[in-house]
Amino acid sequence: RILMVVVVTHAYGDCGGVRYLSNGLKVYYLYRKPFYLQTTFPTLLGTLPILRVICIRERINVVHAHQAFSTMALEACLNARTMGLKVVFTDHSLFGFADASSIIMNKVLKCVLADVHHVICVSHTSKENTVLRACLPPRRVFVIPNAITPDNFKPHEATATPNGGALDAAAVPPDQQRQAAADTPSTRGETRRREKACGNSTSPVNLEKFASTQEQQGQSAAAATCAASAQPANASPPGQAAPLPWPRDVQRDPIVIVAMCRLVYRKGLDLLALVVPHVCAAHPNVNFIIGGEGPKRPLLEAMIAAHGLQERVKLEGAVEPEHVRGFLLRGHIFLNASLTEAFCIAIVEAASVGLLVVSTAVGGVPEVLPSDMIELAEPSAGGLIAAVQRALHRLPSACPAAQHERVRSMYSWRDVACRTLAVYDAAAGSDRDDSMLARLARYWACGAWAGGFFAVVAVVGFWYWRLLEWLRPADDIELAVDWPSLDSELKQQGREAR
Repeated sequence: RILMVVVVTHAYGDCGGVRYLSNGLKVYYLYRKPFYLQTTFPTLLGTLPILRVICIRERINVVHAHQAFSTMALEACLNARTMGLKVVFTDHSLFGFADASSIIMNKVLKCVLADVHHVICVSHTSKENTVLRACLPPRRVFVIPNAITPDNFKPHEATATPNGGALDAAAVPPDQQRQAAADTPSTRGETRRREKACGNSTSPVNLEKFASTQEQQGQSAAAATCAASAQPANASPPGQAAPLPWPRDVQRDPIVIVAMCRLVYRKGLDLLALVVPHVCAAHPNVNFIIGGEGPKRPLLEAMIAAHGLQERVKLEGAVEPEHVRGFLLRGHIFLNASLTEAFCIAIVEAASVGLLVVSTAVGGVPEVLPSDMIELAEPSAGGLIAAVQRALHRLPSACPAAQHERVRSMYSWRDVACRTLAVYDAAAGSDRDDSMLARLARYWACGAWAGGFFAVVAVVGFWYWRLLEWLRPADDIELAVDWPSLDSELKQQGREAR
């Protein structure tokens, strides 16, 4: 079965107009200038003329919009419904219910999603959040997680067996370099286990007692035998230093903890600034590398200066997508301190590379990885410190190659595509009453003020669309030519599928 997919987004700098990606994917970059965090100024009906032309040219019958804060996506939902198209919406984020911005956003989302056919969320927690915020029937909301391309996140070839790991030697001080030289994803049914794990970390952490305990246990810790053989790894990025061995003794061997995220409040940078000094004080052989940029960078710089950690904590700045794997390979443990996450694709990438993951148990994070790949913590400094300590104790027995193969079997874009296609089929085959009166009734049910406003927008949009149909009939709009590498049979199948 062949389907044609066309992407519509706003222009990014000099990247505008119609472009083809190397795999033949067609992208329309509309010349709409973002005014805040890559969000364009809302116009309600401003995109209707160009969206109508695109849908006619490309013979579109299902519009799939993403992200609640995207004004283009929300306008596309409204305008596509005006043109009688089926609409699917994906929500990637979690929102609260109490602050002013959340209240306004939730009301807007409730009105927009009242008229779409189906909604996709990336986790069960995200589904619960969206159903409550938008007052949607749960049967209209599907859960389809994100995925990665496993071949882009392979462990270093040196990690084919335990204790054969690899990381960037530049991330470890010279003295420690010399010393080093001498099953299935968890489900919501595991909630009680996670709550118990988080509850065990609520008491203050005794770092001295932990260090003493680890010193006694470190000598007797034996590495587990890795049954799975590693596949050949991608070449290391240019400039990557010689690898250091995977740690056998967590008290003596150099260990690097990696953190990579946008340096903003919701990513838990305030917690990270509290955790790093404690871990460094308890473990002289542990160092940190932190990737990302954002307004919280001065906080981390102040933390480093206050505790004299210039040689042990490195701020690497923004990491380009093509360098993410190389960046992750420089560590043994991945630390995620987020305060809210609907899914968190970063921990999947880290687990695929072979890192042991430490993360706050917030949002949909507990659903992402099985318990033997991740240490969950309550969103507090004490909880994260305790989770890092547990991860350090488990590190010698880790097997990156086997872990990579398990992640490969759990997350794939092919599975995501098949499940998304099923949602498209459900939307395309929907027999819901989509007449104007039925649409107005759905909007009116959202409330007298907000629902009435969107009902007016729907009526005005309908007559605006009829005016466009009169000014430039669909028969006068030239149909787009399919990607030339497809033969005529595939083109015909694609048109029928659309």
